Amino acid sequence: MNKLAPPHPAEALVLARIAPAVIERARQVRLMAFDVDGILTDGRLWYGENGEALKCFNALDGHGLTLLRESGVGIALITGRKGVILARRAAELGISTVLQGVRDKASALSDLAREQGYTMEQMGFMGDDIIDLPAMQRVGLAVSVPNAPSYVTPAAHWVTSHAGGDGAVRECCDVILAAQGRLRTFFGPRSFTTSGPTQ
Repeated sequence: MNKLAPPHPAEALVLARIAPAVIERARQVRLMAFDVDGILTDGRLWYGENGEALKCFNALDGHGLTLLRESGVGIALITGRKGVILARRAAELGISTVLQGVRDKASALSDLAREQGYTMEQMGFMGDDIIDLPAMQRVGLAVSVPNAPSYVTPAAHWVTSHAGGDGAVRECCDVILAAQGRLRTFFGPRSFTTSGPTQ
């Protein structure tokens, strides 16, 4: 992001409550990886009579991931569970890097960084549980959610205001886009205003 360029009003709004150190970390992100259960979902697993698990995804999160991908930031989904539902959702969003059944997420991130030619400082990870801690401790931007266990959130550089499955991923995507000066590209010249509604 050109530091001399004036911020777009939407970017300024998104970043208003974000610490400068977090903004700087978000500027460096070239690939953002996300846990699934408790991050893209609220963590609950629904089982039908045949035993299949159902997951509820947030449409705002999905659009945030799409905006991030269209802006050139890589996306990876890394989860310890396995299932066809996630593969289907990822396909809908155009996300090709989906790693399921992964217990060592830190190693998976290191492999992705090496394959893509990035440093770990250019990698981000969003997680919410013990299994996510090693990955969170290795990346340049570690993000968590307020409903994560109290011993997980201290490992994050930033904790979203929204809960997992309830817009947290969109919040994260918006911060990265705003920090990099990319959010503005999705607004037309008159499509944003800070004034209230008119009657």
